[in-house]
Amino acid sequence: MTARIFRSLRIHRNYRLFFAGQIISLAGTWMQNIALAWFVVELTDSPLAVGVLAFCRFFPFMLFGLYAGVIADRFDNRRLVMATQAGQMAVSVALTALAFSGWENLTAVYVLAFLGGSALVLDAPGRQSLTFQMVGRDELPNAIALNTGLFNGARIIGPAIAGVIIGLGGTGVCFLINTITFLAVLSALALMRQDELVEVVRDPRKRAGAAIAEGVRFAWGNAEIRLALVVLGIASTVGFNFHVIIPVLASDTFHAGPEVFGVLSAFFGAGALGGALIQAARGKASWKGLLIGATGFSAGLLVLAPVASVAYACVVLFFVGICFTLWVSNTSAILQLRAPDRLRGRVMSLFMFAFAGLAPIGGLFAGWLMDVGGTPLALSLGGALSLTVVAYAWTARRPGALATGLVPGAEDVRAA
Repeated sequence: MTARIFRSLRIHRNYRLFFAGQIISLAGTWMQNIALAWFVVELTDSPLAVGVLAFCRFFPFMLFGLYAGVIADRFDNRRLVMATQAGQMAVSVALTALAFSGWENLTAVYVLAFLGGSALVLDAPGRQSLTFQMVGRDELPNAIALNTGLFNGARIIGPAIAGVIIGLGGTGVCFLINTITFLAVLSALALMRQDELVEVVRDPRKRAGAAIAEGVRFAWGNAEIRLALVVLGIASTVGFNFHVIIPVLASDTFHAGPEVFGVLSAFFGAGALGGALIQAARGKASWKGLLIGATGFSAGLLVLAPVASVAYACVVLFFVGICFTLWVSNTSAILQLRAPDRLRGRVMSLFMFAFAGLAPIGGLFAGWLMDVGGTPLALSLGGALSLTVVAYAWTARRPGALATGLVPGAEDVRAA
């Protein structure tokens, strides 16, 4: 079991370097995410203001998301990720200066959140394409699951540490620590061996509009990719607004401080890590896993809606985290395995657009719902709408395809 879970790390040196750098960097990133949301809560004490923060962070995915895939398909992915990581580091430096200066300017916070999101939107498809180059086709599902596990493992450590640090030293310390952690991933990327990266076939350059249209036509013309993106886009927009809901759940529903905010986020991350380890051990892309995960995630929101205690919320968030990872990691693996090399960046930019590009709308929607009816209304409505689209996906899949557990044609793609 252990050998299967960590197969990609054992085989590929470049991936080991990348993984090690990410262990440090992602913990800092989650510290900053928690600190930034709490910074806005302290400045405004408004759920809608936290929703606006989410809008600013994810609006670049709506603006530039599809173009980012074109860039990932054109340029060297390792250098692209180095550039985007450096850009995010610069934003973290600016947030550190803002927090320590005592200048309580909400507009400046929103501008920096937008700039950080702009760097992240270019980073996402480049990072996913780089993962393919680091491990190749056979280990790709395993590496995606490990990446997800690492991301959510950091979700456990980062918020827990951030909650304590914010209470002791303020949000500025979290921003400062995150700035330093970027050095780890930049060093790892610099130490990679270029000759050990899998070569990918790239298209001759064409106008950005034509390149984007080509990627969209391919994705929409493939029934599996289209269905996976529809489920991801709708369910994540109305259901996955934890960056808005959890800080309000802690501050308004439980009347607690940043420590409880960190604990709630950490329990979700712990569940997501568990889901990632399950998926890494399975080592294959599965529609059945995708739909089971999406169903459990949506149902978990409904269960969480009438939350009455912190302990109860932690248990439910742990379950929701497991299901979330099964859903998203299977979706990512299916899309990457079904996409040809020359279009992989564009297909994964559609993945990120569906997952995060519509988040500005979802964040504002969740913030408005919490202003009207608190977290119970936001969670119950989000869960109900998510469950509806997942139910449609269950009916849209052929029973024979689900019974095998494998995406039709996936093995052919992996063997190609």
